[in-house]
Amino acid sequence: MSLQDFVSPPKFDEYSERFKDFFRMQRTEDGVLLVEAHTLGGPIQLSVQNHRALGQMLKTIGSDPENEVLILTGSGDEFMMRSDPEGFALEEADMEYWAYEYAYKDGRINVSSLVNDLEIPTIGLMNGPGFHSEIVLMCDITLAADDATIFDLHYDIGSVPADGIHNAFQELLGVKRAAYALLTGEAITPQKALEWGMVNEVLPRDQLIERARKIAGHIMSQPRTTRRLTTQIVRRPWKQRIVNDLDGGFGIQMFGHVAKKKAIHRDDHIKSTVDYVREGRKNNFD
Repeated sequence: MSLQDFVSPPKFDEYSERFKDFFRMQRTEDGVLLVEAHTLGGPIQLSVQNHRALGQMLKTIGSDPENEVLILTGSGDEFMMRSDPEGFALEEADMEYWAYEYAYKDGRINVSSLVNDLEIPTIGLMNGPGFHSEIVLMCDITLAADDATIFDLHYDIGSVPADGIHNAFQELLGVKRAAYALLTGEAITPQKALEWGMVNEVLPRDQLIERARKIAGHIMSQPRTTRRLTTQIVRRPWKQRIVNDLDGGFGIQMFGHVAKKKAIHRDDHIKSTVDYVREGRKNNFD
């Protein structure tokens, strides 16, 4: 007998309760985990708190050997179209500390955890229009609601688009389309996203979870080792992409913030910037 025992893995009952203010979790008996991100039960409103919680959640579920497939989505009829009105007080209070501790460090963990810390297949559901879509676009399979406009707001709010969204757009769209989307804030319709290979299927919102569960059921039909090793094969391009581009890009973005010494994540600023998406326009300037 070994002189030491294994450290106990995290337990679903414990961490589903711990993360409940940020993520609703359900798990089937065979290990298909549904995680619905939310703010007060509705669509995600970006804050430093839920920004940090994402990486913490991904690392935790990746450490639980009873999880076999992850379905990750948002809540309500939007994915992420607002920020928490007080969710970036730390940015305004101490720009330099926020830029490293809550933006650069946490943000890199979020993206790298999705790709590196999960041994299990992932299915992302874009449940409505929103920014920071990289969290579902970089899942192994991505489904989108039929009104889920994909766009990036960073350049329009005065930020360098380099915190993971650039990885997703450049990998999926190619150099020219990604450059146009990142510089113009192009509102990409779900139909165009399907045509361009950003998402795998487009469905009515109320069918997304059912369809994801059906796909997960197919994935679960093969042995545990087969599906987990297959995941590592299909995920290799993402691993290479973030090794090459994530840290440096994120560092450039944070240098831009610190250099101009201006907080940009106020809810009124973001709302006024993304209104063109709600209005059905392609960008802010035409």
